[in-house]
Amino acid sequence: MQIDFPYHFDGRDRTANVSEAEHVRNLIEQILFTSPGERVNRPEFGAGILQLVFAAASPEAAATAEFMIKGALQQNLGQRIVVDGVQTEAEDSALRIRIAYRLLSDDTQQLAEFEMGGGP
Repeated sequence: MQIDFPYHFDGRDRTANVSEAEHVRNLIEQILFTSPGERVNRPEFGAGILQLVFAAASPEAAATAEFMIKGALQQNLGQRIVVDGVQTEAEDSALRIRIAYRLLSDDTQQLAEFEMGGGP
C-alpha cells in the first residue's frame, strides 16, 4: 500500500492508503499538473502542459502535448510503467488527456483520463 495523494486521513483517522495502481495514477496526475522547474531539487520533474491550455486548439497543439506527456512519463515513471498511448483533444480552453499504460509490477492495463482548463 502507498500513501494517497493529496495527503489526507481516512475514516479511521489514519493516513489514507491506496493500491499500487492508484498510486501510479496519482503520480501521473502530479507529473501532468507540475511545470518543469516548479519542484525544488527536481527541476526536470513535470510535463509542462499547463501552458498549452491557453494555446489555440489545433492538431499541432494536441501533438505537442502528447509528445511532452509521453516524454515526461517515460523520464519519471519509466521504471514503473510502459506508456502504450497518449491521446489529447484541445477544445476551446480545455485540454482532455487520455493515457493508456501498463504497470510493470503486474503487467495490468490501465487507463487514466484528465481534463485541464475549460469553464465552470
